[in-house]
Amino acid sequence: MAPFNGRPIKFIPKLTETGVRRALCATTAVDKSQRERVPRLTAGVHARWQRMPELRESIHATGPDHFGVAERGIIGLVNENRLRRILTRMLDENEFLSPYGIRALSRYHAEHPYVFSAGGQEYRVGYLPAESDTGMFGGNSNWRGPVWFPMNVVILRALLQLHHYYGDRLKVEFPTRSGREMNLREVAVELAGRLATTFTDDADGRRPVFGGSERFQTDPLWHDLVPFHEYFHGDNGAGLGASHQTGWTGLVAKLLQQSGEGETHRVVAEIEDGAALMEVSA
Repeated sequence: MAPFNGRPIKFIPKLTETGVRRALCATTAVDKSQRERVPRLTAGVHARWQRMPELRESIHATGPDHFGVAERGIIGLVNENRLRRILTRMLDENEFLSPYGIRALSRYHAEHPYVFSAGGQEYRVGYLPAESDTGMFGGNSNWRGPVWFPMNVVILRALLQLHHYYGDRLKVEFPTRSGREMNLREVAVELAGRLATTFTDDADGRRPVFGGSERFQTDPLWHDLVPFHEYFHGDNGAGLGASHQTGWTGLVAKLLQQSGEGETHRVVAEIEDGAALMEVSA
């Protein structure tokens, strides 16, 4: 529910799914050794979970009866049932999964924009894979369709944390309806590969990040001068917004550094304190 002129407005699930994906990212696996170092904190988390039945219906179960691989615990906002439902949507190529990462808004809204009326005025939210069609968010920044690196890297971290807890017990289709089942580490590897593909040459020697800029695509003096754009087209990967966003889009350098050719692929994600990196070999 969100207020509008003092009146509550309901948003449909497909529109709020972006926020649900963020809930997915609020996940941390806890090793046995970590748990033993902070017994009072561990006991407090478990006690709160027991005291609040409304939380038990939605957040992930925690405590001695709910350990995962290698006796790891977990603190997360979504339980396994909700996690599977979120991933079914997030990994659907007709919704959030693009060839270049996870979109900020489901592609479903390209043909089915969300429309509501309030205060005598109609409002509309549709899928916009490139620049925003309104200046209300400031400049041309757009969270209604493009791929943003910060959110994608946080999603990678969440998937690795969840795999740390579930191991091979939890597998999902990637992409949805493909019939290919993967554990969450393998899903993270695939997503990292899609993000990196934004910057690498395709079969025709063109980099998606350059979009329709023929000078960058075809001139050898420019082709290797790769910018770090603010965000990327949700369908074709073209770079959009500011082109100097090394603060977050520069994370692709780490993904590319740890990506081999052929047999080995590596994916990195921030694991502890928002700074340390973990690499996983597939």
